[in-house]
Formats: sequence, C-alpha cells, structure tokens
Amino acid sequence: MKSSDKNILILTHWSFQDALIQAYTLPYVFLIRKNIEADRKIILVTFEQDHLKMNSEVRKEKIAFLRSKGIELLTLKYTKFNFTLPLKALGYFYELISTIKREKIGVIHAWCTPAGSMGYLLCKLTGCKLIIDSYEPHAEAMVENQTWKRNSLRFHLLFYLEKKLSRFAKILISATEGMREYARQKYNFNPQNFLVKPACVNILEFNRKNKKNEVLLNKLGLNNKIVAVYAGKFGGIYLTVEIFHLLKAAENKWGENFRALLLTNHNLNEISSWAKEADFPMEKIICKFVSHEEISNYVGLGDFAITPVKPIPTKRYCSPIKDGEYWALGLPVIITKDISDDSEIISKENIGYVLQTLNEIEYKKSIERIDELLTEGDVLTNRIIKVAGNYRSFEIAEEVYKKIYKEDLFKST
Repeated sequence: MKSSDKNILILTHWSFQDALIQAYTLPYVFLIRKNIEADRKIILVTFEQDHLKMNSEVRKEKIAFLRSKGIELLTLKYTKFNFTLPLKALGYFYELISTIKREKIGVIHAWCTPAGSMGYLLCKLTGCKLIIDSYEPHAEAMVENQTWKRNSLRFHLLFYLEKKLSRFAKILISATEGMREYARQKYNFNPQNFLVKPACVNILEFNRKNKKNEVLLNKLGLNNKIVAVYAGKFGGIYLTVEIFHLLKAAENKWGENFRALLLTNHNLNEISSWAKEADFPMEKIICKFVSHEEISNYVGLGDFAITPVKPIPTKRYCSPIKDGEYWALGLPVIITKDISDDSEIISKENIGYVLQTLNEIEYKKSIERIDELLTEGDVLTNRIIKVAGNYRSFEIAEEVYKKIYKEDLFKST
C-alpha cells in the first residue's frame, strides 16, 4: 500500500435497502466520515438481492444523498453460496480490485466476518489494511441455528477464514468484550487491537416523540390496547412459533385489550401458520412491513417489546439492534437468556424479563412481570431511556472511530 492510498472501502454483504445497512452500517459510516480528513474518500459496497433491489429513481436518489455526505456507493449483484459462486466471485474480485487501485484505497473496513473474509483476501492481494467491524462468530452461529451443517464446505471455509482474518486484521471491533475470549478458545488467537462497540441507537430518531402516535393508533385500531411489538425476522437466528406461544400468554392475560404488532416482511401465510399452531387469533395480529424511516413511530406504538433471538451459544457475542431502539423508546423487553450483554442488562436494570427456557410457564411469568412493570408508568419509561443512553449511545461508537481514524491506534498498526 502506498502512503498516498488513504481512501476507505466499506465492505458489507447486505443490500442497501436492508435494515442491516440502514440501521447497523450507515450511521457508523457517517461517523467514520466525520472523523477523517475531508480529502479522504469513502466507498460503500453492497450486494443487492432481487427482493430488495432499488428501482432507477430510488437508486439515483440514494446515490445523491450519499454523495452529499461524502460517500460513494458501489452495488454488486448478490449470489447465493452454490456452484455458480466461484465464477461470480472472480467477477467480484476483478471489480473490487479495480476499484481499490483506481480509487487509491488503503483501508478495507469490513462489516461482519462474511464480508471480512472477502476483505481479508482483497487485502492479501492489494496490500490494504483490514479492519473488521461487528466482529462476531458467523460460521458456528449458522450451524447452531441449523442453517448449515458442521461438516459442510461453507462452514469449514468460513470458519477457516475467520481464523485467518482474526490474525491478519489490524483492528477488530466487537459488540461485546466476551468475543475476546471466544477468539482465544476457538481461533487460538489473543486479540490486541480489540475495541468494543455495541449496536448503538440514534436518540434523535428514536425517542419520546415517537411514542403512541395518535394518527397511527387510530389507523391501526390500537387505542386503549396493550400492544406487544416485534420488529424483525422469523427463523434463522430468531424463533418462530415460540413467539406466538408467548403472545398467547399475553392474550390469556389481557384478553380483548391485547394486540400484537409485527413489523416484518414475512408473508401472512407463514404468520398464520405459526399463530394457528399456538392457538393465537390472527384478528389480534397487525402485520406490516415499514421503511426504516417510519420504524420508530411504529415501534413506539408498543407497550412492551420482544427480542426472540434463539438462545444459542454464539449469540452471547452479538448485539441486537432492536434492543437499543426499544430502550430509547422506553419499552420493557422480553428477551431470551444469554443474548449479548442485553439479557444481563435487562435483568440487572429491571427493565423487562429474561426467559430462562421456552415453555408455557416462562411465557406466563414474563407477561406477569411486564404487567407489573407497566404499572410504573413514566418511572419505568425514564429508567429504560436512561439505560439506552448508558449502553447504546452513539457517543460510544464515535469514541471507537476516533481512536481508529483520528488518534494513534490505527497509525500504530
């Protein structure tokens, strides 16, 4: 890498419209932009899936918006892990190496280990420095949630690359301190330039003003209802029918006064199937997919929220985006055990309930606890919002990027 190559390639493996870009990547890219010299360029790389593809008008609008922030967008077509991937990968590498040379890229800042694996190979080929952001296990997580098999090629390949990129990266940014011990145990590596940055929340976008929007309450028929809200996916790292058994316990408690607001893009046939299995009435479910720009007002309709991450070992090292958003809106949360630091925070700060196991007794206990907490009114809301500030403030993230890009940590590597 030449000393003149100081521009930054932000490498992800998500589509631009995906919430993981909008909520989990872009805010931090803006912080990086804020903490580097004005003459340094940032190029954001996304991999576009067909169902999230932008039309030409939206794409033009997004490119213009990013350019106004000093960021260029490079979109590549997403390919699944199958027999065509090696050929497609050659095309990706040709495009990215050409971009690295043309744009004088000196740093590849990759989000999560799948993109980090590609970043590792690109750095080996080009001499760029590598930063891994959101450094957490992915290969083992895919096995634990039964998406991959442990003897599969994709598991062995990614796990091998995770070990390699851990040693090669100049800086590792994890969501939890516990990831340091995971690296020691699983990768036989003791990280040195290791920073911790949880999934933070923008309190300008998620705050009291977004709670109980009257127009939406009337539109959705939620006035005077106790509303459970869940924003996210079903399956994969998340529970499915178990969520509806939990909602059934809430219906048993509050009856006609209860509604479930599911902010997801899953189709109604899937939702209906899981609801039927749990004997939860579909007429008490409101299912909507809303844009990231609208999400705070919809989440703000809730009285409590659910974080149904599967309680598998590797989820101890993740950082659910939704928890910070729920907390910033003052919502108590029902969560599974051993999820990031969040399960411990919820228990310690008395701002929700941690499910010790997944059964009817625990679901009932969680709803009884939420019912007790809701009687605290504004006292509870204030306590939860304070937790959001303490544990999910963007000031935490900004300090991390200052250390890397403004202070000595990055230069010393």
